[in-house]
Amino acid sequence: MKVLLGKKIGMTQIFQEEKVVPVTLIQAGPCRVTQVKTKEKDGYVAVQLGFEEITKKKNITKSKRQKPFVYVREFPTAEGAMGQVIDASVFQDGDTVQVSGISKGKGFQGAVKRHGFHGAPATHGTKHAHRQPGSIGATWPQRVIKGMRMAGRMGGVRMSTRNLEIAKVDAETNTLAIKGAIPGKRGTLVEIRG
Repeated sequence: MKVLLGKKIGMTQIFQEEKVVPVTLIQAGPCRVTQVKTKEKDGYVAVQLGFEEITKKKNITKSKRQKPFVYVREFPTAEGAMGQVIDASVFQDGDTVQVSGISKGKGFQGAVKRHGFHGAPATHGTKHAHRQPGSIGATWPQRVIKGMRMAGRMGGVRMSTRNLEIAKVDAETNTLAIKGAIPGKRGTLVEIRG
């Protein structure tokens, strides 16, 4: 299993076989293996990757002295040796990957935008209730059922997009061009699994 941490740069388009392909650019790595977990010592198998090394000594807190990275994430895989550097060259053009990240936060939204409710009809007696959710319960059990879809905070949650194809790998600049959109705004930390 190939794994890598990166940052979303933004979206653009490239030409492939006289077709325009929308792609998302990701600054993928370089990442360093900061810890290797083993079945004998830790009870499970995993690898910790560090991304964006902190270079200024004054910015390294006591808790980050062992692993001076801005981001440290753990992946359940047996591949990787302590101190190994992993960069974008682990992927090739045409590889299928899954990208995970934190989606854009959209603030407090109503039921129509948040859950795709249709709203009330524009005529036939509807007055000032065009985008309201409607009834939220019955006579019994005389309370709102857990999980009722209502207005509330939208976005800002961890999301994964699967079966994305890598259109182009630039090993010199550690940049990946992935077909389609991935979660998050520009600068969002993303996890790439292949």
